[in-house]
Amino acid sequence: MTIETRLFINNEYVPSSSGETIPVFNPANDNLVTDQVQVASKEDVDKAVAAAAAAFKTWRCTPSAERAAIMLKYADLLEQHAEEIAQLESTDMGMPIMFTRMMAASQAASFRYYAGLTDKVHGETFNEDGDGLFKMITYEPLGVCAGISAWNGTQLSIGWKIAPAVAMGNTFVHKSSERSPLSAIYLGKLVKEAGFPPGVINLLSGGGATGALLASHMGIAKIAFTGSKAAGRKVQVAAAQSNLKHVTLELGGKSASIVFEDANIENAIKHNSQNFLINNSQACSAASRLFVHESIAPTFIDGLKQAWMGLTHALGEPADDKTFLGPMVDKAQAERVNEYIAGAKADGIEVLVGGEEQKRAGHYVTPTLLLNPGLESRVYKEEIFGPVLVVRTFKTEEEVIELANDTSYGLSGIVFTSDIARALRVASKLEVGTLSINSAHWPSKFTSWGGFKQSGYGRESGLEAVKEYVQSKSIHVALKV
Repeated sequence: MTIETRLFINNEYVPSSSGETIPVFNPANDNLVTDQVQVASKEDVDKAVAAAAAAFKTWRCTPSAERAAIMLKYADLLEQHAEEIAQLESTDMGMPIMFTRMMAASQAASFRYYAGLTDKVHGETFNEDGDGLFKMITYEPLGVCAGISAWNGTQLSIGWKIAPAVAMGNTFVHKSSERSPLSAIYLGKLVKEAGFPPGVINLLSGGGATGALLASHMGIAKIAFTGSKAAGRKVQVAAAQSNLKHVTLELGGKSASIVFEDANIENAIKHNSQNFLINNSQACSAASRLFVHESIAPTFIDGLKQAWMGLTHALGEPADDKTFLGPMVDKAQAERVNEYIAGAKADGIEVLVGGEEQKRAGHYVTPTLLLNPGLESRVYKEEIFGPVLVVRTFKTEEEVIELANDTSYGLSGIVFTSDIARALRVASKLEVGTLSINSAHWPSKFTSWGGFKQSGYGRESGLEAVKEYVQSKSIHVALKV
């Protein structure tokens, strides 16, 4: 497969104006994939924003049916080229091919969903009420929007960011992570073939410096960022210090999974083992703090341990259809996770499964299950972003709610119980933006995604995402002049 490495600006692939490039390595074997991924400079960012600004003048006025038709054709093309997209994301990020195929499909689903909403964001009217005014509220696009995607789910993130924006008449400049840029850069030719006018969608690559240029750009009306809490703060500051652009932040989590004594144990074990470990738990929503009611703890933990031991041998080559666990995204991430595991062992935390470093090529990490870490320990409090799960027991509903909420994050949570009244009661008290009952939390195109507290603000996916890309205008008409 020919690998595209250039920037996509104004419907054309172009090299970086500075000539700066970054390398991309395959994390399964550390082989160089390419050293020619172009880094967008200030000049390149300015060109992309200018192209988007010019396109906005006509795209916002394009009939909704026409916008929808282009989006649907793009979704068709995504499906036709899903295998190439999946292979590229698997190659530079290490996610097993079975999951990168799902990611590619998710972007197509997002574009189809928002194509259906292009003509369904209506204004409001208010009758004259003694004030002599006919009043209305209209919703209008923001203008040039930008998005910065994290490396762990590029295709999903692109669908969440770009699709609702262009559906509402905005234009877009997207930057992929320098760790996983290849599948995003590839999309440019599909954007052009689908019929998006030049400048409507622009695709950049580069590191933090390129992201900072977008966050501080005076010509960008809104930026959506997915990534670390530290980087999110920088985006927010840059947005405030430039033109007070709209900001959406999704900044990770340290989510809780709660298993009550009446839960279906087999189901809870599956979701806290197999489903927790998908993508090596390199997921912001991964419920990495597991709380089990003390009355079922011995039986449950023994079953969980057996399930995890069965998955420690699931590590394999990402390109293999049968591989369930691939490598971490790169050497730095693997070293970070192994450092957390080593620290836990040094602190005397009991290791139920795993704990040893992999002795093989590539950046693989052994799935590790830890029992009863201290409430102030790093593995309990900090987001590890890897295949490490900590388990603690609890006595009462009140206690576990307090434990679950005792974190600076608030992205997601899971509750396992056969008592629906309790499930809903606990759900109402958990300080999270997304919650599942009796299942790991999977994103849905119909519902919003976002967090409470330092997991960020704003929402992506679902109908609420549309509101992030429009602004309201109140209009008063005097009935007597």
